[in-house]
Amino acid sequence: MEAAVMQFVVGKLGNMISNEAQLLFGVKDKVEWAQTKLMDIRCYLKDADSNRTTSALAENWLTQLRDMAYRMEDAVDTFHLVLEDECKKDPDLLDKIKSLFPNPTRVPGLHKLGKELDKIKLDFEEILKSKSDYGIDPLQDQDRGSGAVDLIKRREVYQDIVDETEVVGLNVARMDILELLLIHDETSALPQKRKRDQETSKRAVITIVGPGGLGKTTLAHMVYRCAKAYFTFHMMLSVSQQFSQIDLLRKMLSKLDNSRLERCKDVTDLIENLKELLRRNRYLIILDDVWDTIVWEQLKDALPDNENGSRVLMTSRDEKVAKSTDYPKIYKLEFLDENKSLELLFKKARQYQKPSEGCSDDLRKIAIQLSKKCKGLPLALIVLGGILSLEEQTHSAWERVLRTMNWPEEGKACMNVLNMSYDYMPYEVKQCFLYLASFPEDHYIRANRLIKMWIAEGFIPQKENKTMEEKAEDYLELLYQRCMVQEAVRSPSGLIKYFKVHDIIRELAIKLAREKNFHTVLPKAKGVHQSDSAYRRVLLESCSTEFMKYVGKMSQKTRSLIWFGQENNLVHCFQKKENNLPKFAEFRLLTVLEIVNIKISSTELKGLERLIHLKYLGFKDCEYIEIDCRCFSGRMKNLETLHLRKIYLTDRKPPTNIWTIDTLRHVYVDEFYAVPILPTEGDLSNLQTLKWLSTTACRSSQFPNLNNLLKLALTTEGHSQEWDWDGVPHLLKNLPSLVSLHIRVSTHTRNGKFIPENIVYPRELPNYSDLKTLELNGAWSEGVTLKESLLPPHLVKLKLGGSILREDPMPELGKLKSLNKLELHGPLYIGEQMNCPAGFPVLQTLVLIDINVKVLTVGNGVMRKLKNLRKSGQLTLHMPPDLRHFER
Repeated sequence: MEAAVMQFVVGKLGNMISNEAQLLFGVKDKVEWAQTKLMDIRCYLKDADSNRTTSALAENWLTQLRDMAYRMEDAVDTFHLVLEDECKKDPDLLDKIKSLFPNPTRVPGLHKLGKELDKIKLDFEEILKSKSDYGIDPLQDQDRGSGAVDLIKRREVYQDIVDETEVVGLNVARMDILELLLIHDETSALPQKRKRDQETSKRAVITIVGPGGLGKTTLAHMVYRCAKAYFTFHMMLSVSQQFSQIDLLRKMLSKLDNSRLERCKDVTDLIENLKELLRRNRYLIILDDVWDTIVWEQLKDALPDNENGSRVLMTSRDEKVAKSTDYPKIYKLEFLDENKSLELLFKKARQYQKPSEGCSDDLRKIAIQLSKKCKGLPLALIVLGGILSLEEQTHSAWERVLRTMNWPEEGKACMNVLNMSYDYMPYEVKQCFLYLASFPEDHYIRANRLIKMWIAEGFIPQKENKTMEEKAEDYLELLYQRCMVQEAVRSPSGLIKYFKVHDIIRELAIKLAREKNFHTVLPKAKGVHQSDSAYRRVLLESCSTEFMKYVGKMSQKTRSLIWFGQENNLVHCFQKKENNLPKFAEFRLLTVLEIVNIKISSTELKGLERLIHLKYLGFKDCEYIEIDCRCFSGRMKNLETLHLRKIYLTDRKPPTNIWTIDTLRHVYVDEFYAVPILPTEGDLSNLQTLKWLSTTACRSSQFPNLNNLLKLALTTEGHSQEWDWDGVPHLLKNLPSLVSLHIRVSTHTRNGKFIPENIVYPRELPNYSDLKTLELNGAWSEGVTLKESLLPPHLVKLKLGGSILREDPMPELGKLKSLNKLELHGPLYIGEQMNCPAGFPVLQTLVLIDINVKVLTVGNGVMRKLKNLRKSGQLTLHMPPDLRHFER
């Protein structure tokens, strides 16, 4: 990881030399020395990263080098802060300085930068002299784990197969749990049926008990998929250590009837509403990862005993949790035996091998030794299999893994295997893995947001043949292959959309991040340690006085601040003047700022406009936060990603001044605040994503350079006047790289509310055949019919909403040979029945939401690859025999 830190700082120094040479009068040679020395030492760090037996002394030496690089980065960035502050006072300052070159007046902050670099140089030379004392010798750069199978090929494989490696040894357990859940159901298809009696009708709590990594969550998911059809209400929730009664009750109620949430003022209201909904209904509630007996005590009043076979299923590491419940039934999950362990290891290590490709006796022997080391723990076997899958399938390669691993003593198998997986990562990927500690336990992480944070942090190198986003996707795929991320949900194109991190793996990331002064987590009720002042990245899980103490110590060092709120309001805490608390302006070196789920009253976020190093700014589910759009201009000149979702803008206007920031790559704003204008000239060639853009922006006859725009979402939201549809094709002509297009017609639009044919079939796109995703929300003009021949030929995802078609669309849609996901919403078709007589050769996901059709009939042999179907409304499905299970 230290090598990656060096590389990032080297790049920053290089940019400074090339772009600001005139400003470095008197210190340019010092900056060049620092860059050269860092480039040299990076080679040592890459070699040390390949050495699996680095001594404790050597580790300390590497830490000193990394911290020295951080000091250089801080010195450079602080210089830019001082210079920017002076330029705000005198906008002509830079021109005045450059006009006096080569004898400029004193550049603000330059003298302080020179003095700091002098100190760093002296300390750096001392560290380098001590290298021999620590036994650091260059080793051959091994580049372990570069990947034996191409990442793109792996994605293709994942689209066609269901990864069932994790379920080895769990099928018997699944049937046992299902029997406990459905014991009284005479319609159950289980092998053993029992009649209902007084005992089995009682609400019962079944608890799956076992240590971390044994597969409790996987088993719970398997059971949930099989059992939910037999219950009127069903849900599965993660509890985790950071348990909050009110949060969990709110989640439960939102899944049953979200409209009731607004009426609930406290815990009592939540409990009463849940009881009312569940009363007289048969329900299944699965609570995953329960740590404390208090969980059941605080939830049981909301779960009535209807004496109809309702069930609660929990997973826990502690048997005390199980015994604290009503009518407890305990199921202890066992470790895998030797045969199952070997089976699981082989399935993960050789999952891309064809069944016909045999395994040599030598490879099998070494595999047996490896599997025994994991002591029957599934997570350890899965992670170890992920390591082996990237090695050559030879005895010598697997024997090297066996020999070089620091195998654990009894009871520590999993964490040591995880440590090994981290050690074998390419050095560039290690800091990406440590960044996973930035998210709360059991949190589903959106891949596209994480990737943009990685890029903002400088973790992703620029490659000639790939964008940084594509390279980051490869890194995430590698983490998935090594089983360091799990439960990945993929897009129709095969890319990971979002995922979770196993709590044990998260613990490893937190542990390693703290050891390397990379990251710290400030959870609820946790004090701030003195050592926390060394961390450059912070995950905040509450707004507390402990955090404010941290801010006072460390705000000048923090580079990344990610805050997940629940019942507290961070901004309110910042503005309590009587406590003299610092504002966001104190975080002058921030690169990443993400704030999620602030629910309490609002005020402006002060100081955002002063964060000149900010590259990623994100707000999510912050309905009551007020943001002054004036901050998105001028000084925020390095911003790359702007996420403004579910927020309130103080002037009720969208951020029109963002186009002064030419570094922007991704812009996401709420549809109501859709950006109303594009500049008539200029260069927005960095822009890749724009969601949402108001249709009024298409009225211009001139557009900036948008050659690299990949994703565009257009809306008429908030504009009641008639709209000129002719502007859209003109805009589309200027988008040669577009692969995703979303157009929405607002219901508030009085005139021109129909989508005309030339927008339904956007053939004005220069690379029309390259369009992979098309979403059209709004009624089509009369006379426009759906024709497969007029749609982009390589569509992977198609979403239609409120189209009000006059002809059944399914026969034509079935002809789309690449369509992987089809979503149909709202009043789609004026008829009562739709038929799919043929086609849909690769369709995997079908979503049918309130389409106002009574019957959908799917013919034999149609949708053979369908894996997911979601529907709502009064829709009856007639499916072929192999898809009959989707009719329920």
